[in-house]
Amino acid sequence: MKLKRTVTHSLRGRLLWYLLAAITIAALAQASIAYRTALHDADQIFDYHMQQMALSLRSGTPLSNMEARERLEAHAEGGSGTGSDDMVVQMWSPDGVQVFHSVSRAKLPQRAVLGFSNVKANNTVYRVFSIQTANQTVQVAQDLAVRRNMAGNLALRTLGPIAVMMPILMLVVWWVVSGSLDPVARVRSQVASRQADDLSPVSEAGLPDEVRPLVHELNLLFDRVQTAFDAQQNFVADAAHELRTPLAALRLQVQSLDRADSPEARKVAVSRLTAGIDRATRLVEQLLVLARQEATAATGAACRPVDLAELARRTVADLAGVAAAKGVDVGVHQAEPATVEGQPDALHILLRNLVDNAIKYTPSGGTADISVRTETAPEAGKDAGREAQRIVVTVEDSGPGIPPEERERVFDRFYRVAGSEAAGSGLGLAIIKAIAERHGATLTLGQSERLGGLAATVVFKA
Repeated sequence: MKLKRTVTHSLRGRLLWYLLAAITIAALAQASIAYRTALHDADQIFDYHMQQMALSLRSGTPLSNMEARERLEAHAEGGSGTGSDDMVVQMWSPDGVQVFHSVSRAKLPQRAVLGFSNVKANNTVYRVFSIQTANQTVQVAQDLAVRRNMAGNLALRTLGPIAVMMPILMLVVWWVVSGSLDPVARVRSQVASRQADDLSPVSEAGLPDEVRPLVHELNLLFDRVQTAFDAQQNFVADAAHELRTPLAALRLQVQSLDRADSPEARKVAVSRLTAGIDRATRLVEQLLVLARQEATAATGAACRPVDLAELARRTVADLAGVAAAKGVDVGVHQAEPATVEGQPDALHILLRNLVDNAIKYTPSGGTADISVRTETAPEAGKDAGREAQRIVVTVEDSGPGIPPEERERVFDRFYRVAGSEAAGSGLGLAIIKAIAERHGATLTLGQSERLGGLAATVVFKA
């Protein structure tokens, strides 16, 4: 069973089996063609010989046995070289009496069909040619086995060189196939001998054109895995660093609560401990959201139509309580009907994080708005000159905004603008950007002309 599986699934085995089978089939086809060609040529030659022999025996007067035998011998000496003993000759008088029969043990039926015919007798088939004159009927017959033997001999002489060359050709095929697949075996040994963390590129030198694209894509996969592995290591290191700080703060606050000797001091310690727990909870939640989004991106969750206008209204309703507690006016400034193909949960996280950041960094008494609108914009690149619909989601606030030189760095994980008073983990914008890129959208930060603070804009293709 193992041998059968190797032959079936091995590329080297398949090539060798198919090529050797093709050579064998070609040799058998050549043998068949050579035999049939030789048999056809032999039929043509012997038929002509039989016809000439019968015509030589034709005479205006009945021939005696001696005269007939002399003509047969003369025809055999001056003919094609085929002896007359291969032929059976019979002659009849007009009244049906056999007047001559050549020396042969073959006994043919006492009937004659003029021209060529095949007659079965004596457990074999004879080729018969008959001719009739006014004085006699001449019949010349030959066993077809003689023709088949001659055709076989001719075919064997033709196939002799092929039979000699077949083993040599098979060895050449085996050598060429094995040599052509040596680079594939080298790549296999390189990959098999690697450690689990070795993601360096595989050498593409000397690979066939059919295999090189596969190895090239394998190297690209190694590069992507290495990038993801490095990002995961950096994420784990940053997460461990970020979690160490709030946990240490929680420990200090617990110790402060334990040392409190008055109700007022205990109340302050409890308040600080609660705030620390809230910050740690928020950080863990953001870490889990980020990990879930990365896992979703890797598995490729199903997409379906999502109404962004309805999703924006639901997001504002969810965060209305948080905004009211801080004294921020949050609302939907514009909500045109707009539908995109995407993952509803991920898009809800995107809008929620945008609005939550706007509320968090807007001082009390400020405003944070979200708008959804459809625009027509010219296409770029190869479709330049054409216009396409796009959906623009903008979240604006009246907060301090982000300096232009910081707007690219805030997308890094755990990065926070220096001097920021709002509590945060530095993961919100990183999560938003990852979700936007997964949906083929672009995320940009700028200054709000209407409210004066930050304007975060996400552009989707309609």
